Amino acid sequence: MTAVAATMGAMPGARTPYAEAARELLRQTLFGAARDELEKRPWSEVTMSDIAAAAGVSRQTLYKEFGSRNEFGLALVINEGERFLGEVEVAVLRHVDDPRAAIGAALELFLATAGEDPLIRMLLSDDGSGGMLPFVTTRGMPVVQWATARLAATIEEGWPQAPKADVVLLSESLVRLAISYITAPTESPDTTASAVAKLLGPFIDRALGGA
Repeated sequence: MTAVAATMGAMPGARTPYAEAARELLRQTLFGAARDELEKRPWSEVTMSDIAAAAGVSRQTLYKEFGSRNEFGLALVINEGERFLGEVEVAVLRHVDDPRAAIGAALELFLATAGEDPLIRMLLSDDGSGGMLPFVTTRGMPVVQWATARLAATIEEGWPQAPKADVVLLSESLVRLAISYITAPTESPDTTASAVAKLLGPFIDRALGGA
């Protein structure tokens, strides 16, 4: 299983609850160690040995869990997204009576929160030599797929009558737009969110049954 697949959720198997809890503790310890290292230097200068040493585990343990440095980097980006995506989902479900408002509120919160997050700010300040920006751009498909699935599940919860194909299309479009706007912002989060909600409004109305 790849690191991204594991982050998105392992398939049911023979693992005991204790084993799963121990594995999650290990992963969070490694992610925390990576965040500490990234406060000192860019991703391009952080080695797997650095992360393992900071976490107090062997390098073999780190490689066994994640497979490769790239897999670890992708899993780290997704884990960081998990830290605030729950709030975005809550914002969507607060406006089930107004789909346009739901999408606008969720996008505004995502852009504002991502812009304030230390690791995301570091990622966005990467000039191409830091090494993390490709995880959401040129090599960002796993991140797009993960975020699309999360958002689609939330939209389906709020609007179960919506056609699944429309929900997936809307979710992926929003994820791609959000990534574009956080990597190259042009306006404030509220202005950007309002413009996107207006642009996608007719489709949102049709797909989610808004007035």
